[in-house]
Amino acid sequence: MKTLQIFLFSLCSFAFGQKIQSIQLFNPQTNDETPVINFNQTLVLSFDDLSNSSEIYRYTIKHYNRNWEDDNLFFTEFANGSLNGLLDKFQYSFNTLQAYTHYKLTFPNEKMQPKISGNFELIVYKDSAEKPLFKRRFFVVEDQAVVALNISRIADARNPNVNQRVEVQAVSKGGDLSSNVNSMTLNVVQNNNWNVSVLNQKPSSTLGNKLLFQQMNLTFPGNNEFYYFDDKNMNLAADMVRATELKDGVNQTYLHPVWAYPLNYQYQPDVNGAWYYRRNDIGLERDAEREADYSWVYFSLDSEPLNKEIYVLGGFNDFKPSSENQMQYDDTAKKYVAKIYLKQGFYNYVLATKGGDGRLDFGEINGNFWQTENLYQGFLYYAPFGRNYDGLMGYGEFRTPIK
Repeated sequence: MKTLQIFLFSLCSFAFGQKIQSIQLFNPQTNDETPVINFNQTLVLSFDDLSNSSEIYRYTIKHYNRNWEDDNLFFTEFANGSLNGLLDKFQYSFNTLQAYTHYKLTFPNEKMQPKISGNFELIVYKDSAEKPLFKRRFFVVEDQAVVALNISRIADARNPNVNQRVEVQAVSKGGDLSSNVNSMTLNVVQNNNWNVSVLNQKPSSTLGNKLLFQQMNLTFPGNNEFYYFDDKNMNLAADMVRATELKDGVNQTYLHPVWAYPLNYQYQPDVNGAWYYRRNDIGLERDAEREADYSWVYFSLDSEPLNKEIYVLGGFNDFKPSSENQMQYDDTAKKYVAKIYLKQGFYNYVLATKGGDGRLDFGEINGNFWQTENLYQGFLYYAPFGRNYDGLMGYGEFRTPIK
């Protein structure tokens, strides 16, 4: 127990030492955290600086190939405008225990615009882009092809009830796809989580002006619906929140232990790993950008000790395991616990295990079922003769239940 207390204390020090929190790259056209736009659309970047200062941050963008490797393009080859811009639009928090400065950027804008399609990173820094405060991926699509996804149950002898198969059909909106077929590949991602993806798939066949991707390796574990909690009202225990309190001037939110190792699928509506900042004071909706407060959120899992690491992951932390979101075992309480400092709102999350090989498993604790409703995303890349970069020809999604 003493080891756990030391760990939680170090987590507290770690989190309060982090100035930048609550990073969100939001698509106002689709109202979600899927950062895919065409040349006529914009994204909204927002984050909080918990030092509550009025720092002026800078941003730039970088282009990558289809495998997220450096393609060595000069800035002028992939963008118009200035090499960097200022993040100087901010407002101070209001009526919150945790003081912070909220920054907001609409991008692309008059200062900087991508001029080619493909994979990009938005990089935010203070003094040098080589020392970024954070980076976030986004995509610019040419919208030259319709990318249609179909998801079905796939049963094998060993795992008859856990997997989902993705089939993709790409249809040109104008040109001849077959002329570029040798340069085309497909990436498929589940729930904006690049830990769960199948990359670099060549077309399995062509049918007239259609490209078909029907490989058997386009198979994904169904996982389960995400866990969730909603602490938009810090004064009420509801929506998976067991209790709340104000301790030493800081909000504390205690979640119910989650259900683990389910034997059967049970439908639970979710938002596929996304999250939304909200504050609602007994029916009065506040401006979450500057009025949503912060809280220590306590996660717990009733379990015997495992010989694997367990992490609390979701879109809110980019599905990236770290010491900040790793669970630790409490021998006295017989449970795994984690404590994460979060801005109030609605969150989806999953408990992922990591074994000795370093691979993450998103279904070991939550369960794996073919019926699970997931978001699947298809990215169709190409590099026709004479081009020195990988463009994003088309993008498609599948969000509906499996029949």
